[in-house]
Amino acid sequence: MRRALATDDTKPIVLLIDDSVDVHRLLRARLKHEHIQLVATTSGLEGVEFAKGHGPSTILLDLDMPGVDGFETLRALKEEGTTHNIPVIVLSGMDDSEDKVTAFDLGATDYVTKPCDLAELRARLRASLRLDHLLRLLAERADVDGLTGLSNRSHFDKRWAAEVEECKRYGTPLSIALLDIDHFKSVNDTYGHPAGDEVLAEFAQLIAKSCRTSDIPCRYGGEEFAMIMPHTSPEDAKVVCERIRQSLRAMEWPRHPERVITVSIGVAGCAGGCTQTPEQWLEQADQCLYGAKRAGRDRVATKDLGGPAMAKAG
Repeated sequence: MRRALATDDTKPIVLLIDDSVDVHRLLRARLKHEHIQLVATTSGLEGVEFAKGHGPSTILLDLDMPGVDGFETLRALKEEGTTHNIPVIVLSGMDDSEDKVTAFDLGATDYVTKPCDLAELRARLRASLRLDHLLRLLAERADVDGLTGLSNRSHFDKRWAAEVEECKRYGTPLSIALLDIDHFKSVNDTYGHPAGDEVLAEFAQLIAKSCRTSDIPCRYGGEEFAMIMPHTSPEDAKVVCERIRQSLRAMEWPRHPERVITVSIGVAGCAGGCTQTPEQWLEQADQCLYGAKRAGRDRVATKDLGGPAMAKAG
């Protein structure tokens, strides 16, 4: 779900997730003069489902809740693609530094200790809403992914369609590579979302440094990247992707030096003109990617759309 910008006629939604109805009443009273629409839920599961469907501008999240607590709720919000970028302000009666570190590692934007100074909470909420507004502006107006600095999915879709059309019209070589970081969820679960974001950002830089001037690297979604490779046969594309795969495997990570990060890559291309539609071509690359995953990960699988499939372990 694409989160829309609030207009002059609409108020940004602030979602409160807290099991205390008294807290709901208090914050409704104290925030009634803020330019927001406050929506309250009493459980983490209910809050996550609302966030997925409505894309609030900020979430106020209590940590101490029965059943699914605030930490589990925060983890669920940050693992879901549609809610990952929503700023979350944690509200907690616990002032323990370990809880704060855990909350920030899971992706919280801010941490406010109860009982909170309501003037301070309003100020922090306004700052969070400004951050959300700027993030939405960037998403609406830019073709750049904010975390990695690569082109985003919207830019990829436009360029991929154009490159396939050129390949068909002029019979030029073209390849596409889909790159998916192996076991990425376990990086977030084990070391926290900042560590996961670091992996994504560093891998994006590695791709950008490894590809040629004519290549178009993009963040395809989540931990998956795509690289459009004009005037490149699948054999040549495989060479570039092998270089990226080997370089990532050799990298050391300050937050988790004991962990080796690997990538599986699927490549589909042709040395001349091809009759595949952009969607069909991507499906072939996707099949290669999943073939690499099934074969044990940390490898490149390729397919020549003008010839038989080829797969090579790294």
